[in-house]
Order: sequence, then structure tokens, then C-alpha cells
Amino acid sequence: MSVNYAAGLSPYADKGVCGLPEKFDSPEELTGKVKILTEMIKKCEFLVVHSGAGISTASGIPDFRGPKGVWTMEEKGETPKFDTTFEDARPSLTHMALLGLYKAGILKYLVSQNVDGLHVRSGFPRDSLSELHGNMFVEDCEKCGRQYVREKVIGVMGLKPTGRYCDVVRSRGLRACRGKLISTILDWEEALPIKDLTRAEAASRQADLALTLGTSLQIKPSGDLPLLTKKKGGQLAVVNLQATKHDKHANLRIHGYVDEVMKQLMEALGLDIPKWEGPTVCESFTVAKPEPPGHLAAPCRVTAKKEVKGVKEEEEEEVEEEVKKEGKKKGQRKRPPAPPTNGEVDEEAAVGVKKERAESPPGIKDGK
Repeated sequence: MSVNYAAGLSPYADKGVCGLPEKFDSPEELTGKVKILTEMIKKCEFLVVHSGAGISTASGIPDFRGPKGVWTMEEKGETPKFDTTFEDARPSLTHMALLGLYKAGILKYLVSQNVDGLHVRSGFPRDSLSELHGNMFVEDCEKCGRQYVREKVIGVMGLKPTGRYCDVVRSRGLRACRGKLISTILDWEEALPIKDLTRAEAASRQADLALTLGTSLQIKPSGDLPLLTKKKGGQLAVVNLQATKHDKHANLRIHGYVDEVMKQLMEALGLDIPKWEGPTVCESFTVAKPEPPGHLAAPCRVTAKKEVKGVKEEEEEEVEEEVKKEGKKKGQRKRPPAPPTNGEVDEEAAVGVKKERAESPPGIKDGK
């Protein structure tokens, strides 16, 4: 649960602005805005979605800065409520709707700040997903870069060794790699995964529509990625109950529960929401061509009900080689450059940022 995840992080004072009031559009306003969003999506050619903790609250996992969020309750000296474990949590309607949008050839790439693993367990293809803060079910081999997706949470955080070793046999039948496996979960001030960040940035630049769901966009650099779409002439649509850091840049702001917005959106697009049939890992999914509304494309090429071992994409070896050159230097932390004062993303400084840092939404003062 996010409570356990939060408790496992190092102490850190600045967790951003918490407990902001929520705003709800009237039913008529919500319906009208969803219609606008529907037209934006129909006209776009490359949709990228940025998801935050708000899409998992319907799954029983608390968010962090909402009225009942983990950090909000912590500031009040109270204990947050939770209804499930990471292993027992089921993907929400929004998780499955995003899978439906991808299968229909509409959603091109998904960028997530969540560590709960629900995107992967929903069956969303991992080669079209960047999990910038890690995944509680995934561990990396620090030697060869292979990944293991487990049925149970890893139980270790902060990029630390899990106590297991890589058992992937190298080419030509040589002995197993035997590299140490490490957690993919980031602690404060730790480097974002270069491969995931690079792919997320590339997709954000290519997108002509960025849709953010359930995130206040306070965390850098992940929260600034939608601005790369704006900078390239694209549009930004924000769905969140609280104010976000980049509301002033949004072409459309929707204040409503994410599940309700996605339900209405899928209906307007004439698409079915796939049913969840248990944890399923999909590595790659090929959409040959755009399909008519309501049609789901061919099934993903690699699926597994339990765990997937030895995941590595050939075309990304150069990126992984860059990671090795940079080195995973234990204990070394660096602060990112100061945020630009004009609200723009410093593209030169985006890659390789060493720390995820909370930023206050504009015009809102932190009362701490």
C-alpha cells in the first residue's frame, strides 16, 4: 500500500502542498467538458497520458496530497486509511480504460508516477509505458539490466539489493548472469531511470495532446513533461480534483472523479472498457493500423499470468549502455537545477535529473 511505500522512504521535509481543497464540476459541466475532450482526442494524432496517484484511489490505495492523502494525514498527525494491499488491489476503471484506448490505437504512450504496479498488472504493454518512480513488483539486474516482474511486492526500496540474483542464461548457453537484483523503487533525491525518462521525454515531445489524470504535477521532472508537448505546439488537458501546478498552461481543465471522466469518454468514443481477468503482464502489443471505434486490436505478443523473466529490448541497449557508463554510484546524490522562473521546462537539464522534488502550484502558498 502507499502507506507502506511512504513509510519506507527516507525522511524528507518538503513533500509539496498537501490537502488543497477539491473542486467538482456540476454534472452538466462535466459532460460538456468530456465532449470537448472527446473532440480533442479524435483530432489528435499522438496522445500521451500522464497518470498519478489519483487514478488508484478507486482501487483502495490512498493518494499522497489529497484531503485524505498519506502526506496530508501525516501533516495532521493522523494515520491514513487504506482498504487493500498492493497484491490484492485491482486495476480501476481508469486503468482498464487506458488499456482500451491503447488497444484501439488512440493512446500511444503512458507515463506514470505510480509505484503500485497496477498499469502493468492490468496488461498495459511495458514497451509503451514509463514508470518513472519504479514498480513495487519489479526488480532489476544491476549487471545486465534484465527485469523480473513478480507476483508479490519486492519488499525492498531505494534501489537496494533484494537478496536475489539474475538467473538468465547468457547467449550460446554460457553460465547464468548471477548479477545482483535490486529494487526499482526510488527514494528521495535518487536518479530517475534513464531509459524510462528518455522514452517519456521523447513521447512527450512527439505528442500533440497530453492528458494528465489524477496528478497535481508537483513533482519534478515528471510533472513538467506535459509542458514539452505544449512547447512543441500541442495541447494539454488536465483531469484532477485539486489545483495543479500547470493549470495555467492547460487548454482544458476537468474537475471530477477520474473514473467518471474516463467512463464518459469511452462511451463518447464508442469504445468498450476491457474486463480485468487477473494480473497479466504484457511486454509488447502491436497495433497494425487504426481500427474503427469499438474494435480491439490483436492481442499482445507476450503475456504471462505469473511472472516475466529476462525482459530486455534490443533496440534500447544503447540507452542501457549509457546508464552503465554513468554508473549507479551508491550514496551519491545530486540536486537538480533550480526550476525556471517562467514555468517553462529546461530541456537541457531534464535528462539525468537526480532528484524528484515537490513544487507548489502557482499562486498557492504552502502554509507549513
